[in-house]
Amino acid sequence: MQTPEILVKYIRDGLLEQEHAGYVILANRNRPIDFKGDSDNCPFYLRSCAKPLQASLIIDFGMDKFYEMTEEEIAVCSASHAGEKVHTKVIKGLLDKIGLDETYLKCGLHEPLSKTRRREMLLNGEEVNVLQNNCSGKHVMMLGLCKMKGWDLSDYDSLEHPLQVEIKRKIYDLCEVKHEYPVTKDGCGVPIVSMPLVNMLKGYLNLFCDKKYEKIKNAFLNNPYLIGGEDRTDTKIIENSEGLIAKVGAGGLCIVVNTLTEEAFVVKICDCDMKARELTVIQTLKNLKWADIPVDKTIKTLHGDIVGEIIVN
Repeated sequence: MQTPEILVKYIRDGLLEQEHAGYVILANRNRPIDFKGDSDNCPFYLRSCAKPLQASLIIDFGMDKFYEMTEEEIAVCSASHAGEKVHTKVIKGLLDKIGLDETYLKCGLHEPLSKTRRREMLLNGEEVNVLQNNCSGKHVMMLGLCKMKGWDLSDYDSLEHPLQVEIKRKIYDLCEVKHEYPVTKDGCGVPIVSMPLVNMLKGYLNLFCDKKYEKIKNAFLNNPYLIGGEDRTDTKIIENSEGLIAKVGAGGLCIVVNTLTEEAFVVKICDCDMKARELTVIQTLKNLKWADIPVDKTIKTLHGDIVGEIIVN
């Protein structure tokens, strides 16, 4: 039986207005060491937290050397980016190296996550471009691997495609998954696996604490803005800490790795609220003394009057 714990409360002028429940698990490379809430070892979809795990094939297959990839290009392959010019420029450059154009991408269209970029496009009358999809870097990586290996480019998003078979095998290996769990399509259309939260932590620790994948670790640490962008939680954490790697995922997920102590924690917010996720992650960082990132916990009117507070457990 899953028993999530209340992690965030909004108190408006003395009355409880909203609550957000979920789980927090802290672990080192050997075992879990602390919990909030009991997930009963139930599986959750990895969503975009899978991206750095998927990107491990860049190293395994030698894609980094084959295309002479820069650190920035490795970063955007692992990113849920905000669709700003700094992101799409790097992604377009990698696509050119691979020798393909945007028509091969199967990630679909959505507006940039960056509010500033959306306003800029509106003012300039620009159309939405597929490279602005927050998963476009991952899809370019997948195309690059397929072209390098001689695999079909037209159905790289299929569960039965050799690429997706290899990705699932690799993620199960890194995350030490011993059982089959549900698989579905992620928002961008490619397969995404599920697993217990503890296995997600194992995967991140096995990836980011292994010298074999140091290029991926350095891509995160040295390019935090490419990993997310404007007002993105993972970017805030990496920019305002030392040795921390963070990656958010839809479904209320965020995983943080302390590469200096080789520990990690995962946050899962049950109602998938992004603000509650960020508040919980930042408070956990403070509790662990890994980082102290300022965050506004007041509830305000549109006129700036303070009418309440947000309490983070």
